[in-house]
This record gives sequence, C-alpha cells and structure tokens, in this order.
Amino acid sequence: MNPFNPKLSVITVVYNNVNHIERTIRSVIGQRYAPIEYLVIDGGSTDGTVAIIRRYADRITRWISEPDRGIYDAMNKGLAMATGDYVLFMNSGDELYSPDTVAEVFAAAPDADIYYGETELFDEQGESLGLRRHGIPERFTWRSFRYGMNVGHQAIYVRRSIAAPYDTRYKLSADIDWIIRAAKQARNAVNTRRIVAKYLVGG
Repeated sequence: MNPFNPKLSVITVVYNNVNHIERTIRSVIGQRYAPIEYLVIDGGSTDGTVAIIRRYADRITRWISEPDRGIYDAMNKGLAMATGDYVLFMNSGDELYSPDTVAEVFAAAPDADIYYGETELFDEQGESLGLRRHGIPERFTWRSFRYGMNVGHQAIYVRRSIAAPYDTRYKLSADIDWIIRAAKQARNAVNTRRIVAKYLVGG
C-alpha cells in the first residue's frame, strides 16, 4: 500500500463541447484512486453539455454553469474552489490515461511539489497520433519551457499551495506562465516516467 495519499482536485473547464465532455468526466470518475475532488466549470453552454454534466452530478464534487471571461478566467474559478493538496486541469476532450493513472502518479514518489508525465495525442475518431512533438524533460525546472510547452497542463500535477491564479492578461499563453511560476517555487519535480494523459488534438 502507498502511504502517500494526498487529495487531488481535478478541474475540468468546458464550453459547448457536448461531443467530448462525457469522455473526460468518465475518465475522472472512473479513477481507482479515492481522494479526488472533481470540479467542473462550464461557461454557460447551450449545446447540451450541461445536460451531460447533470447526468453525472452525483459523482462530481461541485459544478457551475455561468458565463466567464475566457478559459483562464474559468480555470481561476476552479482554482478558487479547489481544496485538494494538488490540482490538475483535465479540460473537456482530454482524459486521464487509465483508471490507475492518479494512483500511479502519486506512487512515483512521496511529497513532491510537481508530478509530470507524457501525453498521448488522439484525433476526433479516437485514433492515437503518438506522443507530443516536444518530449518531456528528464528533469523539470522552469527553464524547461525555453523551447516550448513540453509538459501539457493535463499532464502536470501541482501542489495547490504553489498554484497561483492564472494571469488573464495573457490571452494565449497564461498556461505556460502559470507552470513557470509554479516551477520557480517548487522544491522538487518528479518525472513519473509514464503516459498520464490523453489529449484531443484541435484545442
């Protein structure tokens, strides 16, 4: 048994993504790791997304549906709600790689500030496109991002105490800025040496 069992807040941000939100939800609620808080932040969808969220409401810790000022504003709403020891953004269309992923991440080492792993890309038909073009660094620091975002936000678990709000002044790169700021505060980052997430190409 792994004695290190921190609470993880998984945050899903979604807006009008009725075709893919269910897959994301099922990948989170299907985890065999128990201490998970699941937060879903919907931007006021009108395409049926909310009906799917309601279908799983008894397995979601908290969800809201209201207009926001963009994806990073929505992600900040999720951060403000989070009470876990760690936070993970698994946005609509993306998935945790397997039902054992979270347990395997925390079994990699105890008490790290950041855990990270590889992301496998998938297309709309569910076909694998292989790993991301930017391979993850062997050792992760804030300088790892000098050549691009080589760790996806769906593949990085950050201790909540070092997870500041996203800077919404950055319209396209606030996620890179957020990870860099967290990494600058991290004492250690653990490479889990496994694929931890599925990423739906297309954004």
